[in-house]
Amino acid sequence: MNKERLERLRPLLRHFVDQGPAGCSCLVVHDGNVVFEDYAGHADEASGQPIGPDTIFRIFSNTKVVTCAAALILHERGLFLLNDPLEEYLPAFKQPLVYIEEQGERRAVPSTRPIRVKDLFTMSSGITYPGENGETEQATKRLEDELRQSGRFDNRSLAEGLAAIPLAFEPGTRWQYGYSHDVLGALIEVLSGKTLGQFMQDELFNPLGMHDTFFRIPENKRARLATMYIRDEAGIRNPSDLFEANYQPEATFESGGAGLLSTLADYGRFASMLAQGGKLDGVRILGARTVELMAANQLSSQQLKDYNWPYLAGYGYGLGVRTMMDPAAAGSGASIGEFGWSGLAGTWTMIDPKEKLAAVYMQQMLPNLEAYHQPRLRNVIYGALG
Repeated sequence: MNKERLERLRPLLRHFVDQGPAGCSCLVVHDGNVVFEDYAGHADEASGQPIGPDTIFRIFSNTKVVTCAAALILHERGLFLLNDPLEEYLPAFKQPLVYIEEQGERRAVPSTRPIRVKDLFTMSSGITYPGENGETEQATKRLEDELRQSGRFDNRSLAEGLAAIPLAFEPGTRWQYGYSHDVLGALIEVLSGKTLGQFMQDELFNPLGMHDTFFRIPENKRARLATMYIRDEAGIRNPSDLFEANYQPEATFESGGAGLLSTLADYGRFASMLAQGGKLDGVRILGARTVELMAANQLSSQQLKDYNWPYLAGYGYGLGVRTMMDPAAAGSGASIGEFGWSGLAGTWTMIDPKEKLAAVYMQQMLPNLEAYHQPRLRNVIYGALG
């Protein structure tokens, strides 16, 4: 790894801050060694607090990679098979209904196939996020509102509620981003007999020395949590507390899809473990073959048509991660099999087992400008290889 060429990241991070987030940070790990680390701008503009090694970030959907890795630990222990029907472990999902269109009308009918555990990993279950596009999204939004109002929003309650909602499509036939990894969190709880947070603590965070990764912010670390900003069309950033309820001590929902807090260094250790085939500093978390399976495209040609986010051109989707299939289509020098994911507020990770290379980027802003930031970061990093 050419460290001199990696220095190109420093002006790039400052360029990002000039035209986007209040602050950002980036870490590159090669063969288990940190080869680049930098921080630009502020964690909180009002106080002038800079972003630094101790800054804690809301990583939103970067949580998904952690949840899928946690589930694969149980897979390696023989507690489930990817092709098992989900109803074997979460009985509420037995005989799901699915919406179909018939004679210009949408109606719910029994599904011809069960949801498989694999369908949760691959976002192919027919379970959606809340929204307004179709009956499943609308019903999911009502469920979310009901759970919040009742004060019993947790993984098991969410999964049971989702099981009663007709699916957006037959399981395994399409791809749609949604609550699938949160249901995977409920599956982890059932199989392990622990809460999702406790299982992650015991099997991932403690073994990897990730001391600043958790679902709820401890009181003694609250001052280290970066401010969340929403940037308006004029480029003005305003602090937002829109997401804060989920991180408080009394919160009950440990979202396997979006709930973790972490630091650049902590997530860097997790990503580096995967980049080195499931092992870090002599501690093995996953087998190398399991990491290969995680990073293998799992989508059919039909599902790949649904997986059409423009800035992810060239990528397929593995077990909870984007995975590079066509570097030419991506306009990137990345290895085939480079994988990772990103988060709502602009966090991002890139993992390349072939090069034993991992990178993590952290910021806290909406809109996140990910389509601008992430391909540029990737290209600078790969430009420093060799």
